[in-house]
Amino acid sequence: MATLLQIDSSARSFDPEKSQHQSISRKLADCFVRGYRAQHSNARYIQRDLALTPPDFITVDWIAACFKKTELSDEEAKVLALSDELIDEVASADLIVISAPMYNYGMPAALKAWFDQVIRINKTFSFDLARGDCPIEPIFGGKTLVLLSSCGESGFESGGAQAHKDHLGAHIKLLSRYLGASRFFHIAAEYQEFGDERHRRSVAEALDKAKALAADLASPLAV
Repeated sequence: MATLLQIDSSARSFDPEKSQHQSISRKLADCFVRGYRAQHSNARYIQRDLALTPPDFITVDWIAACFKKTELSDEEAKVLALSDELIDEVASADLIVISAPMYNYGMPAALKAWFDQVIRINKTFSFDLARGDCPIEPIFGGKTLVLLSSCGESGFESGGAQAHKDHLGAHIKLLSRYLGASRFFHIAAEYQEFGDERHRRSVAEALDKAKALAADLASPLAV
């Protein structure tokens, strides 16, 4: 049975019954997840709303416990308890869906905190100096990650006029490897700050792409 893990990070909420002040990235994720689950009704589903329950930022105590090589004390284990829980969710997932708006050309702080809790030595990556200058290798593999995002401007795609400013999609694509993702897909809605026909067209096109991708990934032939 497949497991789908959905991570939402926009400060804005999404309610399909409303139209004003709604998160576009969440809307795209809702569209994708509904489409996927329609064909995989028995799939296990896990959802994390990072705006409602933001992960703790890592601390010096977290780092000390993380790198400790002997048995952890009860207090140290408590410090890593949330990290362990989030990592278990990632480990169980076959498909990871992340919705994220572009904030200041990067990801929301809550989402960065989630990545920092999850990407952890001896849990999601190994570290071996025998590998030379590239000692880090992911532990998980075979997963698919879908990023649904929204941005106020445009041209952040590869080769676009503002691609050099994209610290959202490019960063998450880089980190996806350490979640075990061997496949990465990114669908974005643009022009939100303009609120014109380009924005409306971009959202409509992104929704169509999300539906199509959900159908493709839900297909028995998808590998």
